[in-house]
Amino acid sequence: MPQRLHLEVRGIVQGVGFRPFIYNLATQLELVGWVRNSYQGVVIEVEGTRKALKTFLQRIEQDKPPHAMLQTVEVDWLPPVGYVTFDIRPSKASKTTAKSALILPDLATCPDCLRELFDPTNRRDRYPFTNCTHCGPRFSILEALPYDRPNTTMRSFQMCTACQGEYNNPLDRRFHAQPNACPHCGPHLELWNADGKVLASHDEAIQQTAEAIRQGKIVAIKGLGGFHLVVDARNEASVKILRERKRRPHKPLALMYPTLDAIEEHCQVSEVEKQLLCSSQAPIVLLHRLPSHHSTSHIAPSVAPGNPYLGVMLPYTPLHHLLLTELGFPIVATSGNLTSEPICIDSHEALQRLSNIADVFLVHNRPIARPVDDSIVRVIQGQISILRRARGYAPLPLTRLTQRKQGSSFTLLAVGGHLKNTVALLCEQQIFTSQHLGDLDNPQTVQRFEEAIAHLLSLYDTQPLAIACDAHPDYHSSHFAQSHCTETNTILPIQHHYAHVLSCMVDNHLEPPVLGIAWDGTGYGLDGTIWGGEFLTIPTQPKTIDGFERVAYLRPFPLPGGEQAVKEPRRSALGLLYECFGEAALSMTYLPPLQTFSASELKVLRTMLQRGFNVPKTTSAGRLFDAIASLLGLSQFVTFEGQAAMELEFLVDGIVTDEIYPLPLGHTLDWSSLLNAILTDLDIGVSKRIIAAKFHNTMVEGMVSIAKQQAIQQVVLTGGCFQNRYLLERAIHRLRTAGFSPYWHHQIPTNDGGIAIGQVMGALYHLAF
Repeated sequence: MPQRLHLEVRGIVQGVGFRPFIYNLATQLELVGWVRNSYQGVVIEVEGTRKALKTFLQRIEQDKPPHAMLQTVEVDWLPPVGYVTFDIRPSKASKTTAKSALILPDLATCPDCLRELFDPTNRRDRYPFTNCTHCGPRFSILEALPYDRPNTTMRSFQMCTACQGEYNNPLDRRFHAQPNACPHCGPHLELWNADGKVLASHDEAIQQTAEAIRQGKIVAIKGLGGFHLVVDARNEASVKILRERKRRPHKPLALMYPTLDAIEEHCQVSEVEKQLLCSSQAPIVLLHRLPSHHSTSHIAPSVAPGNPYLGVMLPYTPLHHLLLTELGFPIVATSGNLTSEPICIDSHEALQRLSNIADVFLVHNRPIARPVDDSIVRVIQGQISILRRARGYAPLPLTRLTQRKQGSSFTLLAVGGHLKNTVALLCEQQIFTSQHLGDLDNPQTVQRFEEAIAHLLSLYDTQPLAIACDAHPDYHSSHFAQSHCTETNTILPIQHHYAHVLSCMVDNHLEPPVLGIAWDGTGYGLDGTIWGGEFLTIPTQPKTIDGFERVAYLRPFPLPGGEQAVKEPRRSALGLLYECFGEAALSMTYLPPLQTFSASELKVLRTMLQRGFNVPKTTSAGRLFDAIASLLGLSQFVTFEGQAAMELEFLVDGIVTDEIYPLPLGHTLDWSSLLNAILTDLDIGVSKRIIAAKFHNTMVEGMVSIAKQQAIQQVVLTGGCFQNRYLLERAIHRLRTAGFSPYWHHQIPTNDGGIAIGQVMGALYHLAF
């Protein structure tokens, strides 16, 4: 006797060939019925014998497509209705059902499409927009749910007879591949000069682009989620010109290599790092350089000056594969923007914004729905750690909340912080996150921030009942939250470092109690001062609505000039010295930071420090690292966030020592003894590399001492300072040695890119208190 199964499947089931898979599975098992996309995922009805239906259920999980991920499968056994065929039905909208389908990130070119790309007998030979159900654009072209071609930027490209035949053929891997196209009906390339004049098109555009790169020219290339600025990575003169025009004097530039073998000529690559480079996410991976004598060719010194690491990736679109195969050498592939601006996604906009940087423009006519930067990852202790979450990862949800955590079903928006901004949306018990958006310090990035929020709310057709933001009153994200306060929602400010700790807890699926070590550059404290070297406990039963207790922190010191100290580590150094030695600090003109101030500047700074005018106090670990870098003569001025601390970290590369400085304990980690010892070491000529290592070691011992004081087993390490590999790995090792269980970030950035996730969790606690 036939029976009917009604299945509602949630997870990653749109854009991965799941409906074609179901069609073929049902046909193979001689089942009848239908499958269609829905706002939540995929709905299936099948009829047949009970034995066949049970096999069907089992094989859905066993044999699902490679990129599919099933969160839930709701199963109902029903009487048959008499289906006679199995069909893929059109998607069905429901005005009463909330949207919660998972959107797949953009996927790197799969092996099958790559073979076709270089097959002269294939009709897609050298076609730079080849894709199938296993690869290609997804999030960057999606404008609405469900994921169907009319809801993407491919809707204006009508499939030719051959492509339509593939799309309709259940045995073809392009069966219901929404971006399906070919040279006859799909997008195409053009090479423009800086005036927008067409120099070449189609494959000739790739050939001329390669020749321009060989000649040392800078090329703006429209890719998957925006423009790259590209130049020969071996050409020092060209890299310097790119830096000058882009106004990016020091920050490392990302590289794209033609092959994995080429990467291994320049970098140490572990098995995990190889898997990441070759994965469908294809992120930028931070790799340790090999000594220069191991390499037969050299990367231009200006790519990553003084940096023992290179940020490298492999080609991830057919266009990139064609170009890199043509070149055969690595290229700089940095974001297509001026420093601090968002990446360009529109060809004509790029002509306006990048005309003073790029010599020529390789563009295409497939619109990009939203900017999606390259993701950045590194491997820590054999595990992935995402530093920038964008292409390949966003906007997949990071967690599905249990009913106990979630309470009741409602929508909550978190607008993140000021730097490395991302936003997050709690909807239908899942936290959806935006791609990396950037720093909210210019109007164009602010516009992208507001567009990202509008896109998330539009995709899921919802409005928030609460908006979580940073507690800092002057952040644009906080202003946005306040300006969108209505009678139907609530604004919930969440302390910055508390959000950091909660994001790491989510990343590691931790429950309280937890000791959170949150170290970064700047975060607004509950007392109105600048925090940044915090030890917070998250108890099982918090006593206050804040949700945490601040149990320890670094000894505060003044920042002469406030925000100006972020760009001038010498000011942090002066503040440190003044806190320790008072007026005598201004007479220490033999020290590197003091040597950079003029007499008139020191006079003004003396008055500011004496009167306490524009010298906010901070506990910031980030500013402490800056100060030590300044004292060692590494950086007095910086052009990007974290530059001085990075230089201090790089000084330790290859050093092996367990030496430490004194660091008295209490409710504060008092660095004054450490500072005196460093000054003594400098005076007697101890190597700066040894001093840097001893400083790092001492800071880690301070963490271990506070952990012992609090006696909480679970210790989370979070905040921008833990992008420092030496600091993080030594902290993990020492905490484990001392009997604790340390946790750090994996899928959620440890920097402010993870703040929005923590804000969601903080807001949930606040609402439930």
